[in-house]
Amino acid sequence: MFSGISIWQLLILLAIVVLLFGTKKLRNMGGDLGGAVKGFKNAMKDGEEEQDQKRLADDDKDSSGQKTEKDKEKDQA
Repeated sequence: MFSGISIWQLLILLAIVVLLFGTKKLRNMGGDLGGAVKGFKNAMKDGEEEQDQKRLADDDKDSSGQKTEKDKEKDQA
């Protein structure tokens, strides 16, 4: 029934999109999309770094399981 989209159909669709929006607007939209993806990747990286710092702070506890002075100060803030 539905065999997929051929290369010719894709080319016709691309030509219609270029005619409707123009190349300058498409270039701007592509740049905006790229910036959004870059921002998302940076946010994900920052979140992972925060989790790593949290794990390291948990590992810094004394062997008796008591919190260090640094952890106590964080809890008070």
